[in-house]
Amino acid sequence: MDKHAILYTDGGSRGNPGPAGIGYVLKIEGHEVIEKGECIGKATNNQAEYQALVAGLKRARREKVAELKVFMDSELIVKQIKGEYRVKDVKLKPLFTEVEEVLAGFEQVSFKHVKRGKNKRADWLVNRALDKSK
Repeated sequence: MDKHAILYTDGGSRGNPGPAGIGYVLKIEGHEVIEKGECIGKATNNQAEYQALVAGLKRARREKVAELKVFMDSELIVKQIKGEYRVKDVKLKPLFTEVEEVLAGFEQVSFKHVKRGKNKRADWLVNRALDKSK
C-alpha cells in the first residue's frame, strides 16, 4: 500500500434529527475520482457527518490507500478526531470508535477543517441524495 489520497466528506440532515444523507469524494493519486452520496435514514447532522467519514474511510481502505488527507466542514468532528474535544454525545461515541478502528489500517492520516465552500462537491452529493429520496 503506497497510494496517497485526499478525502472530502460531508453529512447533513433536514431537521435535527431528520432525514439524513452522506457524501464523499475520494481522490486517489493516478486514479479516477470516486464519489458517493446516499441517504442514511433519520439522523442528526453530527451523526451524518460521522457516518460520511466512516463510509469514505472504508472506501479508501478498500482502495488500498496508505496515506490519506481528510477534509471536512464539521469543525466539531475534526476536533474530536484530533483529540482536541471529548466526545460527550452518547450517540456519537460508537461512531467515533468506528472511525478510530478504521483509521488503524492506514499508515498516515491527517484531518483538516475547511469552510463549506471548500467542500462543495461532498455537500452537493448529500443534498442530491436527499432530494432524490423525497
